[in-house]
Amino acid sequence: MVDAKDWREMHEWSAQLLKRQTGHTVDDWNRRIKDTGITSRDELQLWLKTRNINGYAQQLLIMERFGYPEFLLKTAEELVDEQFADRQHLRPVFDELVEAGIGIAHQGLVEVQARKTYVTLRTKRRKFAVIKPTTKTRVDLGLRIVTMHEGHTRFAARLQSAKILRDETMTHRIPLTRLEDVDDEVCYWLAVAYEQNT
Repeated sequence: MVDAKDWREMHEWSAQLLKRQTGHTVDDWNRRIKDTGITSRDELQLWLKTRNINGYAQQLLIMERFGYPEFLLKTAEELVDEQFADRQHLRPVFDELVEAGIGIAHQGLVEVQARKTYVTLRTKRRKFAVIKPTTKTRVDLGLRIVTMHEGHTRFAARLQSAKILRDETMTHRIPLTRLEDVDDEVCYWLAVAYEQNT
């Protein structure tokens, strides 16, 4: 698998955000939180809000206090292996989609991020594609296509609604069941999504 990012980079980014926002490190905040005697997530969340610590920085401190979900402690490779553990026949489809997604960028500007149940392809601005083993017989390629031009419509037959992906940023999806499904048309739509999100 290509070098995919996992939670560790997000953890580091969240820790840096906390330091920028408050002037204190995660270790500093962990000591403060321990000294409060707080014993519940809700209580800690409220305590952090009163100190203007919200969003990712807040989530980080809550997980520091009450533990990280198991999937956040895994490498990208482990996450992807688990996604395909009971559907190994679909792994080549996934691998080909990742390679195609990386291949559309002329200077290697596609970032691959592994999550618990899917993998995203991102430009510097935002994610433009999601690869998800939705069922035991299908991988869905979700695409963020902002504008459909007249020239696109002749290639639109395989595009379906992305609602099944439960990702509001994806507008379309292409269901794929075998390696041969990752063809020129799929690569065309990956390129359209990439270009519209750079």
